[in-house]
Amino acid sequence: MSEPRLGVAILTMGNRPREVAALLESVAKQDVPPARIVVVGNGSPLPEMPDGVTAVELDENLGVSGGRNVAWQRLRDFGDVDVVIDLDDDGLLVDADVFRTVRDLYADDPRLGIVSFRIADETGETQRRHVPRLWTSDPMRGGEVTTFLGGGHALSVPMLERIGGWPDEFFFTHEETDLAWRALDAGWKVLYSPELLLQHPRTSPARHAVYYRMTARNRVWLARRHLPLPLVPVYLGTWTLLTLARTRALDGLRAWGGGFLEGVRTPCGTRRPMRWRTVWRMTRLGRPPVI
Repeated sequence: MSEPRLGVAILTMGNRPREVAALLESVAKQDVPPARIVVVGNGSPLPEMPDGVTAVELDENLGVSGGRNVAWQRLRDFGDVDVVIDLDDDGLLVDADVFRTVRDLYADDPRLGIVSFRIADETGETQRRHVPRLWTSDPMRGGEVTTFLGGGHALSVPMLERIGGWPDEFFFTHEETDLAWRALDAGWKVLYSPELLLQHPRTSPARHAVYYRMTARNRVWLARRHLPLPLVPVYLGTWTLLTLARTRALDGLRAWGGGFLEGVRTPCGTRRPMRWRTVWRMTRLGRPPVI
């Protein structure tokens, strides 16, 4: 697409008004302004927003997936947005040329579906879990990947319209993997661009009380929704062994086990297994869908 028009989506629970204000200031300093900005209050009221910002207040918390679906659909309804940029409400754009780079990347490649930003804390350090590759911890190694970072990324609107948006059922955790797998299977590219920096406080996903349960449930749902049948036990077996090796808290393991059973027993949406050529493509990119 030539000169794609950018829209910004920010999801918040209303508990970070200072951070949201600082993030909006960093958006306003971009040398390529977005066509639209939407801030969604996920089950919470919002403070007064600056001019040019559309505020959407939801009556209930729809989770990351549901809230981001509301945001991108509102942006699409304006009719003048080609790329959605999702930013965590406690993130910050340090450089003024982030949106220019995003625009140029999409203008140069019509098959580009997802662009993942680099996430680093105030000291410039990137946590290992924020490097979307298996075999390297180097956050400066860009290129095509098989997943992306939820804290800062860009999504092609034509891609979203073709493959569907975020998986509402997931609520929180692994929604990025679900979206990336569908994008890859439909022939779109997922690109990690470390020059696109989102500054973000150092955190642990386990800070959320439901982390262990939803991590397990959603991994089972991923396998049930998207993997060819022979790969389902391999994927789930690999992650079971990794969880047992990594998790030291007994309460966490109990919650994980409950979530795993929930994932087996409950509906997970429509099953559309990826093609074997997608499996091979992901393998060539360094991450076969078994880990």
